[in-house]
Amino acid sequence: MQREQEVIDRWAGSAPYWDKHREIIGHMFAPVTGALVEGGKIGGPQSVLDIGTGQGEPALTLASLVGPTGKVFGVDPIPEMVAAARREATRLSLGNAQFDVAFADRLPFPDDTFDAVVSRFGVMFFPSAVAACREMLRVLKPEQKLALAVWHFAERNPFHTSLSRVVNSYVDSPPPAPDALEVFRFATPGKLRAILREAGVTSPTERLLQFTIHAPLSVEDYWALRLEMSDKLREKIATLSEQKRAELTRHVLDSIREYSTSDGISFPAEVLIVSGAKSRFPELQRG
Repeated sequence: MQREQEVIDRWAGSAPYWDKHREIIGHMFAPVTGALVEGGKIGGPQSVLDIGTGQGEPALTLASLVGPTGKVFGVDPIPEMVAAARREATRLSLGNAQFDVAFADRLPFPDDTFDAVVSRFGVMFFPSAVAACREMLRVLKPEQKLALAVWHFAERNPFHTSLSRVVNSYVDSPPPAPDALEVFRFATPGKLRAILREAGVTSPTERLLQFTIHAPLSVEDYWALRLEMSDKLREKIATLSEQKRAELTRHVLDSIREYSTSDGISFPAEVLIVSGAKSRFPELQRG
């Protein structure tokens, strides 16, 4: 329960801002959504589950993909995120998208419900990744696919490190504990694949997705967006004096400018797409 509350506390305050910036966030991570579609074999009138959907992505994108005869369900433990996802589904008139509050290791669905299960940057924050993957298998139909996206190493992702290096030089930030619920929890190749294998996923695979995160924003607007996206970042900066905050901001903006282009901010990025299938005979596998 303590780790579950940690997840809720970490994200609840950022929910309004993820909703506010949903269009830009969707644009930044569209290549990851495309990789999950490929990994989950999604297309046509299927029933798809998006775990850790946040403000509704990639569930809302998938709802358009599966069409009106398909169905997409998104779950997230943060009520404010789920409320935002529901509002956007209503605004877009997507009657085939439904959102519920739930943790990944306690899914409110019967066995063998879905044709695909995906999660974009969610599994790093699941209190028990093995239990969550077992739940994914439970609700997945036999021989169907699950696909998960996690960040590769920090040094390959300046989207994170261009800010964290500066902030950590001003605010004492001890390294995370082993298996802490943090962004790079599954950055090591093979780590999440082993979790899937332990959970009973058939023939789990892993591929490296290299892409560009593009935000059509000025350097200053991008920094404002990143501040609003992260409760943790705001909490760190709040500990500084006004003078130190101003100094940090100047250094952060200089760091971001390295990735500034004529049409916004562009970061090289690397993500691991880890996928696999449910056994054709799961009852024998369990036995």
